[in-house]
Amino acid sequence: MTDLEKEFGRERVIDSPVSENATTGVAVGAALAGMRPIVVHPRMDFMVLAMDPIINQAANWSHIFGGQCGVPVVIRPIINRGGEQGAQHSQALQAFFLHVPGIKVVMPATPEDAKGMLIAAVYDGNPVMYIEDRWLYDEVGPVAEESFRTPFGEAAVRRVGHDVTLVASSYMVPLSLKAAELLEEEGVSAEVIDLRTIKPWDKHTVCDSVAKTGRLVVADGAWATGGVSSEIVASVATRVFDKLRTPPVRVCLPDAPAPSSSRLEQAYYPTANTILVAARAAMESGRSDRNPQPSVQVPGQIVLC
Repeated sequence: MTDLEKEFGRERVIDSPVSENATTGVAVGAALAGMRPIVVHPRMDFMVLAMDPIINQAANWSHIFGGQCGVPVVIRPIINRGGEQGAQHSQALQAFFLHVPGIKVVMPATPEDAKGMLIAAVYDGNPVMYIEDRWLYDEVGPVAEESFRTPFGEAAVRRVGHDVTLVASSYMVPLSLKAAELLEEEGVSAEVIDLRTIKPWDKHTVCDSVAKTGRLVVADGAWATGGVSSEIVASVATRVFDKLRTPPVRVCLPDAPAPSSSRLEQAYYPTANTILVAARAAMESGRSDRNPQPSVQVPGQIVLC
């Protein structure tokens, strides 16, 4: 923040008071007035206090006025995980916004997409929820110096395979790539799809992949019930059900608040090994066996649909 203030001045970079609702409301008003504000919420948990200006105002204004005005606001909530931060500082709430019309939801997983999708969000013209995960802040990769925009609604196939499809977003993408490497050692070819945006999300790329592999594992770093993984599995089942060779499998957080103990965190958060075990279940289970059990205890939650 200090460096941005030095470069752009305090008229453009504002260190706001700790009032999530008021700050977000001001940003929505600025967007309606023709500006393109970016609001940063360092902890996504506390952004819940700003649900009214996000859902009741930003998401609806363009619709209410028949498209005569836009709300080009970018909201950057940051998901914190681990470090014994506990239930009120570790929540991944992306599914809330997946449910609301009028909001686009972005979850980049690579440095290149982090830049390209932020620029695209600023110029999109609609409210964009640009969700970051602190566990990705140490990721490194090539990023072009020039300005570029990564299109929304276009997934990236990070690894090509033919036995099982791994669909992931945000920090679950590098975990899925690691799981794919481990599966390769077992003779299993996994295709890894990075959603990049979860609203809109790329149904065509995902369904084409599942039609090819016949197996689906969805990895989402949030709770399973009513979550992103549920939406993806439901959409795939309605579009390419006849291509599925085994029931879809979901890798999510357990349906419980985040623990404050580091030992419990090790059992709570999914790892590459969790996705590996889920992919094995997808490979081994048949339609007649709806509840195969993982052979070992792994962190996170594996849901066999």
